[in-house]
Amino acid sequence: MKEGGKIVQIQQDFNLKNDPIPNEITADLFVKAPLDQKKSEEIGTPSVSFWREAFRRLVKNKGAMISLILLILLIILAIIGPSFNDFTYRSQNIEHSNLPPKVQALEWLGLDGKDSKGIDQYAKREIQTNYWFGTDEFGRDIWTRAWKGTQISLFIALVAAFLDLIIGVLYGGISSFYGGRIDNIMQRVIEVLMGIPNLIIIILFILIMEPGVRSIILAMIITGWVGMARVVRGQVLQLKGQEFVLASRTLGASNPRLIWKHLLPNVMGPIIVTVMFTIPTAIFFEAFLSFIGLGLQAPLASLGVLIEDGYKSMRYFSYKLIFPALIISTIMICFNLLADGLRDALDPKMKK
Repeated sequence: MKEGGKIVQIQQDFNLKNDPIPNEITADLFVKAPLDQKKSEEIGTPSVSFWREAFRRLVKNKGAMISLILLILLIILAIIGPSFNDFTYRSQNIEHSNLPPKVQALEWLGLDGKDSKGIDQYAKREIQTNYWFGTDEFGRDIWTRAWKGTQISLFIALVAAFLDLIIGVLYGGISSFYGGRIDNIMQRVIEVLMGIPNLIIIILFILIMEPGVRSIILAMIITGWVGMARVVRGQVLQLKGQEFVLASRTLGASNPRLIWKHLLPNVMGPIIVTVMFTIPTAIFFEAFLSFIGLGLQAPLASLGVLIEDGYKSMRYFSYKLIFPALIISTIMICFNLLADGLRDALDPKMKK
């Protein structure tokens, strides 16, 4: 090191007298660390459960989170939307028939109450009330009917999915867990049900019962649980021969304990994903039945009924079809994207 044109040598003092360096390494230089039996199984880093890790992976999926937010908003609107005005989904006013949508401050979006010819129907008829989604040929408020129809469609789909979940999990779990002759007999029943088209079943129910929510739900659950049962059966067959199940059985665990404590928690991921895919399928099935005239009948409202009404007058009053079609498309896309996100989050192979 140079300082003032002179070389200054710096020598460090290691204090060899007080801390001599040993010439040989002996055993007395090592001291055993105290062993605490209470800390023998402690984990150095915070433990993360399977569900918490799955939630973290789900949050990172932008498409799934946006879909979840949109679904929550749609469900909230379906619940409180019909109460935004004094109309009901049955209220009729022929003088207000076929009014285009009009929303104050959103005229720049085309919601100005003008028809295809540019005529303001509200000013022409001297109507002070604004209909956000317009009205149908009977003067019924489409806003109220759209959100009431969303309520009914979601109710049918959720009830059908819940019943499919209960029946499918019980049937598939019992079939795969006990196996043998029981499994063979139960699988033959599933094969028979899979060969029966849903449309034939709904027609039979309509012939026996009047068209409505109950007949649609019953038709859906007759064969809808088959897919869930096959998923559960495949997962349980894969798990029941693994070591942790054999160890529990060796320690004296009963069959109900094996099912509820070991098998079902490990198949919850595929079950949740299957349910999430079942809901949009049920919504589409209800809309299809209502569209072809086999589902709900007027004046009841569902998304399928509204689409069927809008399809008849699509050429002149396109708004009748646009709004319910946007709602049902958004619901189905969001449920499918959320189901894809859940499938990736609940699959340990997708961790990386």
